[in-house]
Amino acid sequence: MSQFLSRTLAEWSTKLCYEDLPADAIAAAKRFLYDSIGCAFGGALTEDCRIYEDHIAEKEAKGNCSVFVSGRKTHAEEAAFLNALMIRAMDYNDIYWKQDPSHPSDIIPAAIAIGEREGLSGKDVLLGIVLAYEIEMRLCLFALPGIRERGWHHATLTAYASPIAAGRLLGLNADQMQHAIGISASHHFTLGAAVAGKLTMMKNTVDPMATRSGVEGALLAARGYTGPENVLDGKEGMFHCLGPDWDENALVGGLGDRYLITECGMKAFPTEALTHTPITATLWLLREHGLQADDVKEVRIETIARAADILSDPSKYDPQSKETADHSLPYCIAAAIADGKVTPEQFKNEKIFDPKLREQLPKIKVVANEEFEKLFPKIQPVKVTIETMAGDSHERRIDVPKGDPRDPMGKQDLDDKFGALAAPSFTQERQAVIKKAVHALDQMDRIADLMDLCVKDK
Repeated sequence: MSQFLSRTLAEWSTKLCYEDLPADAIAAAKRFLYDSIGCAFGGALTEDCRIYEDHIAEKEAKGNCSVFVSGRKTHAEEAAFLNALMIRAMDYNDIYWKQDPSHPSDIIPAAIAIGEREGLSGKDVLLGIVLAYEIEMRLCLFALPGIRERGWHHATLTAYASPIAAGRLLGLNADQMQHAIGISASHHFTLGAAVAGKLTMMKNTVDPMATRSGVEGALLAARGYTGPENVLDGKEGMFHCLGPDWDENALVGGLGDRYLITECGMKAFPTEALTHTPITATLWLLREHGLQADDVKEVRIETIARAADILSDPSKYDPQSKETADHSLPYCIAAAIADGKVTPEQFKNEKIFDPKLREQLPKIKVVANEEFEKLFPKIQPVKVTIETMAGDSHERRIDVPKGDPRDPMGKQDLDDKFGALAAPSFTQERQAVIKKAVHALDQMDRIADLMDLCVKDK
């Protein structure tokens, strides 16, 4: 009998060194870290993160790991969770979507927390980031169809990837790493209900919880705690429990031949990933034809079936929270029509209930296009048609969203996004110092020095 897949992952990941990484993977890790820190600075101001930071304060968990913005010191597990929640809270961080969607940057805080706990360097953390992306993105490829299509949330996958990133920085051996994967993954399958229908704060919380699970699993394994080795392909592991059709080669074939982090996308809008091409097409049409809200009679969006289903059910036409609004295709398009933009401002409570914006919601019609479905996930096609009050019709098709590696966000795009998110808590001078530190992270002896910079200065 061949060895379990968790063993293959454990053996490869424990041997991987910073010196093995190509320059493009290291550069990508820095870009995603920069983007993620910006997202964390914005996310730190949300109600979700305020509630949980108060919860951590009450726990009085001891540790030397830092929380973004406040600088609170706490245990590695708590810091990893809260920092991941900050990155995730605005739905503005990275996106990879193949058979399954994921946000690999949710795992970056696992590497940072262990790096800070152990006094590690910037190179160590960059290694952890590349490793987190590699395993998470491979997990998105190997279920046919993805686990999301089977009713499970992608946080299920993060529970397998996060202990590998944390365990590598802890210096686990292959036996310990396999135990860490088993400890985390055996208790952390996540229901798709977290992102179905009317959404709550848990929409952005379940994946950070899986990151915390991975840190805990790695710390326990380092102390000698054991976990099951069969959590992927053994009896009552993922294969057994979630059904047939798994591409094992997609998970473990060619490890180290190339690094998938270079194929992950960033978000130009603080919304669910499948809203991005429709938002882009709508904004283009409005600007190209000089249309205002009163000019628009109807907006017809042709998209893939899951976008029509997940993002346009009845609850999405009457969002009562930020979490539902940023996963509502009708709301995002209504915001684009009403305000001519889709930014974090459009997801504040007062804007969600703005009568002008609400008036646009009935104009939005979303339909599944069978031909587009055949093209996904290679591309994310959408066609938007705007019918005007004057009787004109304008349409635009877009196949990849801005931020996709095929249409990447440029340096200025990233700086503008970072600056807007950091401005409430950080001076421009501090922002510049943080940016410089991130892009020179491979020269930093202690990752704690970066975290010291990420404490608000205004």
